[in-house]
Amino acid sequence: MRMNYEQARMNMIEQQIRTWEVLDQGVLDLLSEIHREDFIPDPYKPLALADMNIPLGHGEVTMTPKMEARVLQSLDIRSSDRVLEIGTGCGYFTALLAKSGSVVYSIDIYDDFTHSAGEKLSGHGLGNVQLYTGDGVAGWPELAPYDVIAVTGSLPAYNPRFEQELAVGGRLFVIVGESPIMEALLVTRVGQEEWSRESLFETDLPPLVGAHKSTTFEF
Repeated sequence: MRMNYEQARMNMIEQQIRTWEVLDQGVLDLLSEIHREDFIPDPYKPLALADMNIPLGHGEVTMTPKMEARVLQSLDIRSSDRVLEIGTGCGYFTALLAKSGSVVYSIDIYDDFTHSAGEKLSGHGLGNVQLYTGDGVAGWPELAPYDVIAVTGSLPAYNPRFEQELAVGGRLFVIVGESPIMEALLVTRVGQEEWSRESLFETDLPPLVGAHKSTTFEF
């Protein structure tokens, strides 16, 4: 039996996304336009629109669709924004970022993730993404400052290196803490040496590779 992805997508938006306080029409339109199942590994495609973390290999998982939507809404990306993504994964969230901003620099430590995501992004005509295979656990200063930084794996403790790479007015999404209860934070650089921090929701997500080794302090 062939899966009806369009019906499943409508259900995802109405039952998962909207009920999690994601009402930004631009975000909802993007979720309809960029098909999540195109990026999910083949064995899990039937689950692409389900409210779950999907395995990607190397012990990594996706964010849930509702979390991806909530993060995108919170970052309030403008068409002129330079975006840094730490953790390319399957490339789906990268695609959402690319459709929202001017250019996306996406880093992943696994070269097979980078390669696979590159093919999928090219297949969707998204030419404003630059993919790098490397260790972004402590940031990516080479191309800083950024208007938006999205960290798609968790950090055991807050690392100030990321917020230092924001331009003034820039926004950082990061998940901090230990399983099973972690805190999703939105950090905004409001001045040269001033940041505001907002707690968005509680969640649980695997840590970035090597995060426990990075220089951190408790938030």
